[in-house]
Amino acid sequence: MRKIYRILAIVLVCIITAGILSCNEPYRSFGVSPRSLEFKVLGGSQTVYVVGDNWELITEDEWIQTKVVNDKITVTVGINNTKKVRHGSIIIKTPYDSKTVKVKDVVKLESSNYIFLYLDLTNAQPEKFDIILQQGKDKKVVPYEIKERKAGSSDRVGFNSSDVLYLIMPDRFANGDPSNDVIPGMRESKVDRDQQYARHGGDFKGISNHLDYIHDLGVTAIWFNPVLENDMPEGSYHGYATTDYYKVDRRFGSNEEFVDLVNKTHAKGMKVVMDMIFNHCGSEHFFFTDRPSKDWFNYPEKYVQTSYKTTTQHDPYASATDKKLAIDGWFVESMPDLNQRNPHVAKYLIQNSIWWIEYSGLDGIRQDTHPYADFDMMSRWCKEVAEEYPDFNIVGETWLNNNVAIAFWQKDSKLAAPRNSNLRCVMDFPLMGVMENAFDEETNPWDKGMARIYEYLGQDIVYENPLELLIFLDNHDTSRFYRNIEQTSNLNRYKQAIAFLLTTRGIPEIYYGTEILMAADKSEGDGYLRRNFPGGWSGDPVNAFNASERTAHQNEAFDYIKKILNWRKGNEAIAKGTLKHFAPTNGVYVYERKYNDKSVVVILSGSDSEKTIDLATYKEILPKNQAKDIISENTINLDGQTLTIKPRSVFILEF
Repeated sequence: MRKIYRILAIVLVCIITAGILSCNEPYRSFGVSPRSLEFKVLGGSQTVYVVGDNWELITEDEWIQTKVVNDKITVTVGINNTKKVRHGSIIIKTPYDSKTVKVKDVVKLESSNYIFLYLDLTNAQPEKFDIILQQGKDKKVVPYEIKERKAGSSDRVGFNSSDVLYLIMPDRFANGDPSNDVIPGMRESKVDRDQQYARHGGDFKGISNHLDYIHDLGVTAIWFNPVLENDMPEGSYHGYATTDYYKVDRRFGSNEEFVDLVNKTHAKGMKVVMDMIFNHCGSEHFFFTDRPSKDWFNYPEKYVQTSYKTTTQHDPYASATDKKLAIDGWFVESMPDLNQRNPHVAKYLIQNSIWWIEYSGLDGIRQDTHPYADFDMMSRWCKEVAEEYPDFNIVGETWLNNNVAIAFWQKDSKLAAPRNSNLRCVMDFPLMGVMENAFDEETNPWDKGMARIYEYLGQDIVYENPLELLIFLDNHDTSRFYRNIEQTSNLNRYKQAIAFLLTTRGIPEIYYGTEILMAADKSEGDGYLRRNFPGGWSGDPVNAFNASERTAHQNEAFDYIKKILNWRKGNEAIAKGTLKHFAPTNGVYVYERKYNDKSVVVILSGSDSEKTIDLATYKEILPKNQAKDIISENTINLDGQTLTIKPRSVFILEF
């Protein structure tokens, strides 16, 4: 195992024509020991400051980038204790007194406020040295440390089909620390739980307080909606307009508190998936307010909205005009579109993600708006992450309306050849649409009810690996599985959907509150899709974290999903097994998951009336004359000729 990363470090020196600046923010990274910086004026008219260390915290006015060199840059390895680079009247000496590091290159972009220092760390060993900025007699010394990599870091196991992800929007789950609800100086300065688009005060402490609840439910991983700083004037609660890529939003907690939450989650045997956004940032990010170069963003002159038609990425007939508008257009006006074709932008984003993996101990990443970004850069990113962490997993948000389009984005897809996205996991949005209707309709042989599922799964031939599909009933951007409270009275729909979701191929995701039948319709507004979890705030009239305060109906739903989730843990037939299914007959859909000598057979009634099935039809998947139904815990006799199925019922038989 390598002691450190094989990297080319990029130090960004910012030169601002302004007065004295100061910063008391301590560094918080595995790349350098904690310390405070004090910026000073050099030469009277200029303030020169550099941030930076390998894998270092980036704040609004300071940053550094580092990353493995696997691109076309030729790396020269050698020992050179001091190299002077003159930039105007400023002399940069780096590395100073380093045994293995040297300056590779210095890059100046259009803005005079930025200089990039490329440090060759190909053969670097853990050590400390200084970066020196000098102008005349004025000198600034920046300590730089390369730390030893954590033991076993590259061996971490990412989320996979043995896992079930629990999706949480941190602002809406639980408020464990009201003191951080409002942070002086941040642009959105109030909390208002009556407004759907306002901040509500949820935070890391609130999630940490309820880790036992999440663990007992039976999920094995938590996916957090974005937690990085969103210092936007409004709508910042959702997290998708980043204003600082190296700092979590202080209204959730600190970087250290996020790491503590990850560690506590790991201690309970659960993994952590972090939401990231490479396609765009927030319009209050210093990248946008003080742009390093004109080509740092797409459509830099004015706001041009994307067409959202990302099918142009794979459409063989797509016009260049349509493709540019879809990929380079801005998602919304407050989210300017980053130009990943700019090599500095690309390296910054790639390095940032690896920094978070290493610094906080992540097990996975969910990449927002994946098809809206540059294909080649995103492919490179996935590849470089996999080179550092071979079993790490990234799921891309591939919100497209058909499985062919989604299959294009999966790693090694023949549909994309000779290109390769290197994206291991993609999101199966079409299956969500299928499930929305399948458990309501009376099943016919062709296109209603369970026939929808049978026909859709029969098209899995387009996927390179169906086990690497994220599957879900809903998420933070869609209507919930139940659109209103009245619909939740039909618990059979819920039970069938949960049973199918947790036993079919793929990696299931459960949106927080599904277990207590939370309902919402997207037509009410996205904020209502993200309602507060009842009991997450002091003074809530009902605390749904406690069984005694849930309704009998909610407890029935909770106990049902909990039983299947905990049974699913460690079940190799579900996690690794083959899938064999039978065309729905007499309104009943039957399928098998099998791994070695273990198998699970699922029987779903897609009818509102009682049905009888001929067991001879399923002889090839019924190795014994009886099996235990894990839902009812009853033994089901299979030695007769037929089996009677109650309306909308479910069997999960274990052999």
